[in-house]
Amino acid sequence: MTAISGFQFAIDRGGTFTDVYARCPGGKTRVMKLLSEDPANYMDAPREGIRRILEEETGKKMPASQPLDTSQIDWIRMGTTVATNALLERKGVRMALLVTKGFRDLLYIGNQARPKIFDLEIATPDMLYEEVVEVAERVILQDSTCQLSKKPDLQIVTGTTGEKLEVWESIDKEQLTKDLQRIYDKGIRSLAVVLMHAYTFDGHEQEVGKLALEMGFEHVSLSSAVMPMVRIVPRGYTACADGYLTPCIKTYLNSFAGGFHNSLEGIRVLFMQSDGGLTPMDRFNGSRAILSGPAGGVVGYAMTTYKRQTELPVIGFDMGGTSTDVSRYAGEYEHVFETTTAGVTIQAPQLDINTVAAGGGSRLFFRAGLFQVGPESAGAHPGPSCYRKGGPLTVTDANLVLGRLLPDYFPKIFGKSEDQPLDREASLNGFKELTEQVNEFLSSQPGSVKKDPMTMEEVAMGFVNVANETMCRPIRALTQAKGHDTSRHVLACFGGAGGQHACAIARSLGMATVFVHRYAGILSAYGMALADVVHEAQEPCAKKYEAESFDFIDQRIDELSKQCVEDLEKQGFARSQIETEPYLHLRYDRTDHGLMCKVEGTSAGGGEAPRHGDFQGAFTNKYKREFGFIIPDRTIIVDDIRVRGVGKTDIQMDVELKKSGKEPRAEKVVKCYYDQGFCDTKIYLLDELSSDHIIDGPAILIETNSTILVEPNCQASITVNGDVKIKVGSGNLKAIGTDLDTIQLSIFSHRFMSTAEQMGRVLQRTAISTNIKERLDFSCAMFGYDGGLVANAPHIPVHLGAMQETVQYQMGFLGDDLKEGDMILTNHPSCGGSHLPDLTVITPVFYKGAQRPVFYVASRGHHADIGGATPGSMPPHSKSLMEEGAIFKTFKLVENGTFQEEAVTNLFMEPGKFPGCTGTRNLHDNLSDLRAQVAANQKGINLITELIDAYSLDVVQAYMGYIQSNAEVAVKEMLQEIGKATLARTGTTTLSATDYMDDGSCIALNININIEEGTAVFDFTGTGYEVYGNCNAPRAVSLSAVIYCLRCMIGHEIPLNQGCLKPVKVIIPEGCMLNPSDTAAVVGGNVLTSQRVVDVILKAFGICAASQGCMNNFTFGDADVGYYETIAGGAGAGPTWDGKSGVHCHMTNTRITDPEILERRYPVVLNRFVLNPGTGGRGQFCGGDGVIREMTFRRPLTISILSERRAYKPYGMKGGEPGANGKNIFVYKDGKVINLGGKCSLDANPGDVLRICSPGGGGYGPPPDNEDMDISEEYNPAKKRRVDKHASQHYHEKGSVYAYKLAQEQV
Repeated sequence: MTAISGFQFAIDRGGTFTDVYARCPGGKTRVMKLLSEDPANYMDAPREGIRRILEEETGKKMPASQPLDTSQIDWIRMGTTVATNALLERKGVRMALLVTKGFRDLLYIGNQARPKIFDLEIATPDMLYEEVVEVAERVILQDSTCQLSKKPDLQIVTGTTGEKLEVWESIDKEQLTKDLQRIYDKGIRSLAVVLMHAYTFDGHEQEVGKLALEMGFEHVSLSSAVMPMVRIVPRGYTACADGYLTPCIKTYLNSFAGGFHNSLEGIRVLFMQSDGGLTPMDRFNGSRAILSGPAGGVVGYAMTTYKRQTELPVIGFDMGGTSTDVSRYAGEYEHVFETTTAGVTIQAPQLDINTVAAGGGSRLFFRAGLFQVGPESAGAHPGPSCYRKGGPLTVTDANLVLGRLLPDYFPKIFGKSEDQPLDREASLNGFKELTEQVNEFLSSQPGSVKKDPMTMEEVAMGFVNVANETMCRPIRALTQAKGHDTSRHVLACFGGAGGQHACAIARSLGMATVFVHRYAGILSAYGMALADVVHEAQEPCAKKYEAESFDFIDQRIDELSKQCVEDLEKQGFARSQIETEPYLHLRYDRTDHGLMCKVEGTSAGGGEAPRHGDFQGAFTNKYKREFGFIIPDRTIIVDDIRVRGVGKTDIQMDVELKKSGKEPRAEKVVKCYYDQGFCDTKIYLLDELSSDHIIDGPAILIETNSTILVEPNCQASITVNGDVKIKVGSGNLKAIGTDLDTIQLSIFSHRFMSTAEQMGRVLQRTAISTNIKERLDFSCAMFGYDGGLVANAPHIPVHLGAMQETVQYQMGFLGDDLKEGDMILTNHPSCGGSHLPDLTVITPVFYKGAQRPVFYVASRGHHADIGGATPGSMPPHSKSLMEEGAIFKTFKLVENGTFQEEAVTNLFMEPGKFPGCTGTRNLHDNLSDLRAQVAANQKGINLITELIDAYSLDVVQAYMGYIQSNAEVAVKEMLQEIGKATLARTGTTTLSATDYMDDGSCIALNININIEEGTAVFDFTGTGYEVYGNCNAPRAVSLSAVIYCLRCMIGHEIPLNQGCLKPVKVIIPEGCMLNPSDTAAVVGGNVLTSQRVVDVILKAFGICAASQGCMNNFTFGDADVGYYETIAGGAGAGPTWDGKSGVHCHMTNTRITDPEILERRYPVVLNRFVLNPGTGGRGQFCGGDGVIREMTFRRPLTISILSERRAYKPYGMKGGEPGANGKNIFVYKDGKVINLGGKCSLDANPGDVLRICSPGGGGYGPPPDNEDMDISEEYNPAKKRRVDKHASQHYHEKGSVYAYKLAQEQV
């Protein structure tokens, strides 16, 4: 190691602890851990850590009350959660949003999807802004097809992307000055400016920013400067995050620096950014600080493991007290450029760090016979039971009870005086109570394998095993999403809690090696000592990737590289220490999925590629690896040009250990509990071990800040640098019988769900259409030998349980004609289909020795077009099923292993024989997506076959049944609770409700609950006849609605399978609109009637008022373009909550297209997208407001609307008033205004305007007499926020796995 002259500090200020790694003059290293918040002893933990080490190492007294002497400090590097905590806790500075007129509520509405699909009380984090100013200004992208008349003095400007824009309205500075003064007078000093199309034309934002600074505002975040990327919503969130957090960061930095002599002047102080690079203290800003701490850990394991300890790619596993982070490194950092944290979507380069579980603080629950770990967390306060603050049982308590955590070797920082050890007695008492609860349930269940009561240790071990499987699922998702084999990785474990779980998790994932760095407990701090300094430059682009653009691309890369080099040279780096990495953000034309691509080496130019390299080759390779195919003839678009400048620090930290030549000395031997029972386990101190030591498990290695468990059949060796490398043995697979074991039940539940999730990943990777690949409008599922649903992912409400009817219909129809190598294609409503565009592929699975299928897998995907009367196969006025597209009742898509392309093509073209209809308009995508569905089913077959090989067919089938029974128990318990409450309230257990479609058709429901048995009959007798239109709903849609409502009322996670419906008998008379004839049109039933069925069910139970009860389906198009969207409305209020405004409810959760993307791709101008004040029903709790969405058409287009709640209002409950009806208003160019009604199709001309006003939600409880609804222009949705009251009890998910999960549930 190179000798140093001054002290060097690398610090990670985390949420609970602050870790300090220090290099002292002469080469000595120091490690320290402090509580991040300890106001009784110090004001700032990082400064205190530096003070203590300087004082101890120099021998000079340095009073905490005096500024620290910096004369011996070489540099300080730091990561901090200041920005993250301010964002999570909403403790940033007061700020206001300035946004283009007509979009005041744009960031409140966001993408209009709700975050948790089964929460009736839709809770969202607070908006970051306190006030909104609408700026009267507008620029529009030029469109060569636009037929609007132009003003003679129209100003044309050129954006940075080369796009031409028309300035329709310049800024009204006089009005803006008045508005800004009003904000200033309220004490607000920070602003975020977010104007339409500012990613390419920033002139108006610059004007606003200049004026605001002149008026005295202290901080102004311009969206065009913070992150100039297309899409105003995430760019707006990013600007708000910057305006909200950067002043906080500056305040903290000033406070931190103020604790040192001369405020650290002359000292190199660098802060870790979310992208894994360091930046000078004065440039550290809010939008790039969210992952400041975790990023250090990724750098730490990347620099110490890959190509040093292994040639395999590495999975980083950072398990702390309140969260677990997972990431991947294979030679370069994996970045994402848009992530959602605490409800805020941020566009900025960030390491792809996935928070996948709550770590040691995960709470433990036993619910309806199922062991559940999380997602609730005990947090830092009160923390686990053993923290002496009265907290709940957690994973940490389980490890303590099992003997894997040793209080004698754990920091004594607990109790009122913060000097007490972990309280093992509290953990034991908690587990004693929980074990009694488990045994009480088991004794009431016939067939349990546990003849004797479970011991406390067995229960604790069960929860640890379930926790491990919970964490394995997202690790599989992270690797397989990008086409990697999970088992072909090394697990790099760090964080205080990870060492106790690493061996078990690696074994479950098939990994052979675990690597634990000697500083694993403080690896984030250590990583900051190793990190490079980074400066990035990025700008938007709109060029095609073609020879004509290459000179421009090279020129821009040269310019951005120059900016990076000049900046790093100013920071003291020599040119030889600086590297620049150019990237292009590329995507196929007519897709939304872009990839940030860099190339290795350079190109010679010559027209086939830019001088900086073959980016197209990099793009196609990456695209094929992640998605399984490429689109050879499709144009590639360059969305952004980015250069990452890296100043190499080349700091070497390795210390070589000497060999001892002796056997390792065990401190003591303790009893620890494993799957096979108690085992003698030797305890070793890591600091006493040498590089020639090999330790066989079971053993525990104690490091100052972490505990490493070497499990039986594993072997640990100490590397030459003092790190721990564990060879993971296969272990002895526990013999599992067919009798019920509640622990295995929980683990099999995760394995079955993981199977469905991995099927979905294959489908998404290999599909070609936007609907499946990008909107993720699909479901994958597995079924038992009887066709009963076992696991379904994702949980799209309208798909819940529906595929079970589909599978069981085909089983009954085909019987023995369903053979190995066959795959069935079906979409018919009478066969369990929802609507025709949802195509389902079913595969029977045969296992060696079995004569009949032993289980089934299926995948259902929404195909964008399958023919019929209109593009998109969703005609608003269809009267028969044939008008809605190609029909597949029972078709062998694959027969005896052969894909029947010719036959299926003929059926796709069949609708063309019906008057006014055509065959499919996109056969290529149909066939490609069907092949993807076949591939997904094959993945499911392989995974379950592996499971059967490991556990036996009888065991796997037995646990399929137990999982279904578990869901049945949960629903029965819920029905008993509701039945008792209903009986107490009304004297009867019979519930009923009716509601009406806009055409007057009645939906009637009677529910009879049997309290003793926990069963119910849902009887829709009395529902109106099949209608001469398309609002008929297939029976499967009503069943999905029933499962959705039951899951919402249960209020916690349960397996969603056929067991949910076992206690429920559903009666739907044939010939009514919920069980129509084979030829009935159904497209409106899937998207409209389904919502009304939910309203009726919730009305009968008295759960909450009606939500908007509609999806507001809107399409437009011509021969060249086609567009479809659904529009948000108001949610219904409940007994303790206001309804959320501007959100999708119940059976849909579709994201809406960003305004800038809409105007960039389609010939329309979006005039307004705002909340409609006062449309939510008044009440003790008010319903959510609907929205107004208004657009002008730029050329002749055919528009269609399919909507409801235009006649009948969404009901209020318990005296609450109904929500307002929706309206569809059409304004002709000459000013004539007409009401289009709920369902309409017409031709729009240039200059015509459509205004869709969606319904509000109903109110709950009688409104106060003195209530005065604020519906003025000053109306601010922030005053009616619905905030998650339990946010602190949940871990905050982030990363690409979370983004994928959100996207899946938002279709």
